Parts: sequence; C-alpha cells; structure tokens
Amino acid sequence: MRNYTLLNEFILLGIPHTQGLETLLFVVFLFIYFFTLLGNSLIFTAIVSSSTLHTPMYFFLGLLSIFDMLFPSVTCPKMLLYLSGQSSSISYKGCAAQLFFYHLLGSTEGCLYSVMAYDRYVAICHPLRYMLIMKPGVCVSLVTIACSVGFLHATILTSFTFHLVYCASNQVDYFFCDLPAVLPLACSDSRLAQKVGSINVGFLALILLFSVCVSYAHIGIAILRIRSAEGRQKAFSTCSAHLTAILCAYGPVIIIYLQRTPNPLLGAVVQILNNIVSPMLNSLIYSLRNKEVKRSLKRVFQNVFICAQKQIWT
Repeated sequence: MRNYTLLNEFILLGIPHTQGLETLLFVVFLFIYFFTLLGNSLIFTAIVSSSTLHTPMYFFLGLLSIFDMLFPSVTCPKMLLYLSGQSSSISYKGCAAQLFFYHLLGSTEGCLYSVMAYDRYVAICHPLRYMLIMKPGVCVSLVTIACSVGFLHATILTSFTFHLVYCASNQVDYFFCDLPAVLPLACSDSRLAQKVGSINVGFLALILLFSVCVSYAHIGIAILRIRSAEGRQKAFSTCSAHLTAILCAYGPVIIIYLQRTPNPLLGAVVQILNNIVSPMLNSLIYSLRNKEVKRSLKRVFQNVFICAQKQIWT
C-alpha cells in the first residue's frame, strides 16, 4: 500500500517553446477569438432574421455557427488569462470539465459535418425529394443523434482519464487539459486510458470522415452528370465551402491523436489551428462564399443603420 497526496489543481504551462512571446500571443489570440465570436454571431443572426434561409441547409449552418462560438470558448478564455499574466492554475474539476466539453463540442461538430454532407447529398442527388426527405423532424433527429454521439464520446474519455490517480507532478505541459498532456501525469497505469483514447478518437474521426467521403463521392458523380456548365458551377460552389471547412477540421484531429510519438510543439500548433483558427475561418468561408448569407447580412446591417439613424434623430 502506498500513501498518495491527491492533486486538487493543475498548472497549465502554456504553448511549448513560446516563453517571452506572451504579450504577442495574447494580442493575436484575442483578435482571433473576438472575430470568431463576431463572425459566427453575424452568420447566426443573418440566418435567424431571414425567412428565405429557414431551410435544412441553413438550419445546420446556424448550429455550426453556435458550435464554432462554444468550441474555442472552452480553451481560449483561460489561455488569454494566463497569457495576460494571471494565474495559470486550473482546478481538478475544472480540468475534467475542460476535457469533457472540448471533446463533447468537437465530436458533435464532427458529426454535424457528416450531417451537412448528407444534406448536400440529398439536395444535389435527389433535388425533387429534398424537402420530403429533410423534414424538420428528420433534421432535429439527426442533430439529436450527433449530440448523443458527442456526449457518449466525451463521457468515455473523461471517465477513463479521471478515474486514474494523480498525485505527483501537477504541471500540464500544454495550454489546456487534453488526453496527451494529462495522462502522463497519472501515478497509476494509464496504458488502458491511452489506448481507449486513441482508438475512440481515431475511430470516430475516421468513421465521420468516411461518411463525408461517401456523400461527396455521390455528389461528385451527380455533378459530372449535369450538362450545363452553370449548373455544375452552382452545385460545386454550394459544396466547396463545406469541403474546405471539413479539411480544416479533420486534418488536425488525425495528426494529433494518431501520431506514435507526440511532438509537443507540433501538437500545440495543430490544436491551435483546430481550436481557434478553424472556427474563425468557418465564418469567413460561409459568409464570403455564400450569396444568400451575404445578402441577409447586408439587410441586417441596413436595418441596424436605419434604426441607429432613427435613434439619433429622435
């Protein structure tokens, strides 16, 4: 029998090999986080305020905007705090909550990408039956399944990680609590948790990526069958934004969790792209490449400008 002094907090050491760059990183990440929240909130407002955008495609896009605001909010505020000189400590429960919500939101968003790919498949390959297949009840059911998969995935990872005993070092050599950074600190045997984490994350990512590839393989065949160049261009432009967002989302996940010998600096750079930069890029991708969203945003700004003028004159 051994006597353990259990930890009640962890110390986040931040992004590896960036000592002395805290002020610069604080400004950069604050800028990115602000525009992530601004851009996605504008897209959500545009979708809600325009009745022409109340379709299954924009229903899923609106949910994606919400997740793109919540996902970076799991890690970015704490990172900005310690980059600004505040305490870098995080409680044991706070660390567990950070890991849980990171994987909950990340995996649910991955499922949502697959749902959006299926939506595009139905719209392009079965256009006459689109509204019959993608009924409101079906859309809600698909989102419910995506959230359930994310919840189950996050619960498994969090349970396997925090049932271990943590009693020695409390220094997490990373900028947030994630499996590759927390598990090496365990005093008990963490090999099972590492295997479950790698298999769970890798398997889910590959399954979701495979489902997206199947949907877009059918879409590609359908686009090649379209005779008019204008029709092909319209179908391709509808899907290109979604494909770009998928590449930005799945690439980092596969690189991080399937590498045999983790590289702290590479992992941090890839995680930053996935956690902070990708949600901001999504708002740019979907707003700049989507004419309907741009028109709706223009109307929103016009209404705000008119209301502001009225307030000034009154």
